[in-house]
This record gives sequence, C-alpha cells and structure tokens, in this order.
Amino acid sequence: MFLLAALALSSFAFSGEALAQKAEKLFNGKDLSNWNFVVDKNSVPADQVFSVRDGVIHIKGNPFGYMYTKEKYSNYKLHVEWRWPDGESNSGIFLLIADPKNPFPNGIECQLHAGDAGDFVLLGGSDLVEYFSRPDVPRPDFPVVKKHAESSEKPAGEWNEANIFVKDGTITVYINGVYQNTGINKVKEGFIGLQSEGKDVQFRNVTVTKW
Repeated sequence: MFLLAALALSSFAFSGEALAQKAEKLFNGKDLSNWNFVVDKNSVPADQVFSVRDGVIHIKGNPFGYMYTKEKYSNYKLHVEWRWPDGESNSGIFLLIADPKNPFPNGIECQLHAGDAGDFVLLGGSDLVEYFSRPDVPRPDFPVVKKHAESSEKPAGEWNEANIFVKDGTITVYINGVYQNTGINKVKEGFIGLQSEGKDVQFRNVTVTKW
C-alpha cells in the first residue's frame, strides 16, 4: 500500500511536468482520420461501428473491436471523457498496445465497464507486476487487477473523465478525480485504443500530453 501511495503521489509530479507541455488532440472533433480500426472477424466495415456526430465519437459496441492511434506513445498523460447514452454498458481504454491483434490486442485495458472503471484487464498475454496467480490455477483468458477505491463513476447519461498517467511502463489511473489503480508493465511504449464492447458508448476530449 505504501508503494501504491508513493506511485499515486508521483503522478502529481508527472502531472505538473505534463502541464508545461502542450496537449495533443487524439480526436480532432471532426473525423477519425488519425485512427486505425479492428473489428472482430472483420464482420462489418469499421465505419458501421466507429463514427463521429456533433463533435463526439460514437462507438456502437457490437461487434467487438477497437480503434487505436497510428502513433505509439511512451511517457504521457491521457485524458478521456466518456458516457453511456442508452444505459450502463461496457468499454475500455487500451494502453501500451504492443500488438494490435483481432479482436483483442496485446495491451493493458483500463476497464470502463459500469461499476468497474479503473480495473486493469490484461489482454492478449500482457502482464502487470500487480497480477498474482497461483501455480495450481490456470491463468484466465482475461486476468484482472482490481481497482483500490469504490466506484467513482457518474450515472448513465453524464460525462465521466479518466486521467491516466504512464511513466516508464507504470500506469496510474484516476476516475473523476479519484485515484483508482496503479500497474507496472515491462512494456514501456505502445498504441492507445478505445474499445467497442456491449452497446453504445460516446467519447470526447481525448488528449495526450507527452513528457
């Protein structure tokens, strides 16, 4: 717990350093021209799942998939706002994607599933120091590192914000200003992604600040 507290406090130092840099808009508010797309089994064209209306990213949720940046990022602060327009559902923010496979990448998911925002899900064989498994228990397909605080999410229909700090592979997550999780990853650079899973989810103000 002391280590987690120290890591959480260190993110404020990273935040101050990041404020001296300029935030880069990963979403330009008009289109998704600077993103790549993965759709489960390539079952439908990507534009049937991922679209932009009124300056907001709309992700259908079905079929599975994700959109991911064309550039890899290492040390940064990521700011993402999201909401559920039609009732609570499921999605995620993908971090340090090493291999953008179909339908799930090798990378760390910051869970946005309603009630669980801030959990880490280890996708595609990725790992975190904080994940412990017993030698007599098979590794699950989607190992989870649970968040540390009660849910800090807002009701469906209201905008939430995630502020995620990545420094030398260490990921620290705040949901609506509440510290939720820290994970240490041996992978230190990768793509950033937004997931399609469940039903409609909307995103806006997706920015990254490098340091």
